[in-house]
Amino acid sequence: MAHGNPMLREWTGDWIGTFLGHKGAVWSTKLSLDSSRAASGSADFTAKIWDTYSGSPIHSFPHNHIVRSVALSPSASHLLTGGQEKKVRIFDLNRPDAEPDFLCDSGILSHDGTVKSVLWIGDHTGITAGEDGKIKWWDLRTRKLTTALTFAGPITSMEWSAPTQRLVATSGNTVAFIPGLPNGSAHTLVLPYTPSSASIHPILQDRFVTGNSGDEWVRVHGMDGEEWEVLKGHHGPVHCVEYSPDGEMYASGSEDGTIRLWQTTPGKSYGLWQGTT
Repeated sequence: MAHGNPMLREWTGDWIGTFLGHKGAVWSTKLSLDSSRAASGSADFTAKIWDTYSGSPIHSFPHNHIVRSVALSPSASHLLTGGQEKKVRIFDLNRPDAEPDFLCDSGILSHDGTVKSVLWIGDHTGITAGEDGKIKWWDLRTRKLTTALTFAGPITSMEWSAPTQRLVATSGNTVAFIPGLPNGSAHTLVLPYTPSSASIHPILQDRFVTGNSGDEWVRVHGMDGEEWEVLKGHHGPVHCVEYSPDGEMYASGSEDGTIRLWQTTPGKSYGLWQGTT
C-alpha cells in the first residue's frame, strides 16, 4: 500500500476501516485467527499491531530498515518480522517493551539477502524465505534453525496453504509446492514466465493461480503446469494473488492500484456475483 494506510475490508471488497499511523508504504499485513488483531510491516522501519475493532495502534516496534513481512502466532501472543536488514525478529506481544529475540543462522543474520516472507506454522514452527534463495525452518521454542531448502535464484514469494499443508513458493520461473514440514518431496514446475506470486486451490487442489510482474495478466494453471486461463483486466504488473478459503474466488493485487476478485466458476451465484448457475 503505497499510501501507507492499511485497510480492512470484507471479503466482498466493502471497506470496513483504515489504520492510520504508518509514514511509509505498507509491505505486509496479517490478521490474527480471531480477527481481533492486525499486524503490519512498513517502509517507515516499523511493524505495528492494531486493534481491528477500534482501528487504534496497540504497539509500534522499531526496526533499522524496511519491514517486508510480518506473521502472527496462532494465539496472537507473538510477532515475527523480516525485511531489508536480513534479520528475523520475534516479539512477545505480552511484553511489547522487551527486546526481541533474533533467529540467527550464522552470526547475527537470518538470511544473506532481504527476507521476503515470514510465516508462523502451528504452535512453534517459523518459516522464512529470502533473496538468498533459501527457505528456512526454525524451531521457535529454541530459536534454532532446523532445516533449509535452497533454490537457484531469489525467493520472490511464499505462502502457506493450510488446507493442503503445503508451502507455495516462487523463484525465477519456478513454482514449488513444498510440504509444510519438509519430510516429503516438493512438486516443482517451470513456467515460461517469472511468476511473482502463486496460490493453490484450497479445496480442489488441481490448479493454481499466478501473478506476473512482467505483464498485466493473471493466469490459472493445472498442477502439471498446463495453462488453463489467462485473465486480463489489470493495467500494471500483478504482484500478489490468493484464493479465498472456500476456493470460490481469487484475488489479485496490481501496481495499477487495484485489487480484483475473480470467480473460479464464472456465472455461478456467489457473493457479489448474483448470476445463474
